[in-house]
Amino acid sequence: MKLAILDRDGVINRDSGNYIRSADQWIPIAGSIEAIARLSAAGYTVVVATNQSGLARGFFDLDDLEAMHAKLTELVEDAGGQISAIFYCPHGPDDQCKCRKPLPGLLDAIEAEFNVGAQDAILVGDSLRDLQAGLAKGCQLCLVLTGNGEQTLNQLNGQATGSYTLDDNPVEVFSDLSAVVDKLLS
Repeated sequence: MKLAILDRDGVINRDSGNYIRSADQWIPIAGSIEAIARLSAAGYTVVVATNQSGLARGFFDLDDLEAMHAKLTELVEDAGGQISAIFYCPHGPDDQCKCRKPLPGLLDAIEAEFNVGAQDAILVGDSLRDLQAGLAKGCQLCLVLTGNGEQTLNQLNGQATGSYTLDDNPVEVFSDLSAVVDKLLS
């Protein structure tokens, strides 16, 4: 199984410092929906793994989150693709749960659901915590410069060669999700 694990906010849809609180505020980044559809059509199992502390903070409720995810799923299906599952952490940063990235709990749940190891899976994120969760499971790390990606790039160990690492592990850097998929499918 070829597994691709995608963060949501800042990778698939526009992010906001005030949290995405409704399906109306959930706006895809240009090319991201088509990129997911292409990845799915190429035989990848596409899974979303996202921290959603806005639930714990009371900024939106479960119905709002489900409406956002229904919109995402419908858009991808309309483009000819499929999202196999969406995993989310509903906890706040001080709840000390095991599913909030940078901890690998969401990836553990993905492994259990699909009966597959996440090592060598593609993990696409825009924040350091996304990459750290993927690193803990041995994923191939891809950073997109959308969302918080530019800030995250500054946190990585970049060499003069333009290659980047996180704890001595390579991180490939891409302009956006569409560029990641272009590389994977080339």
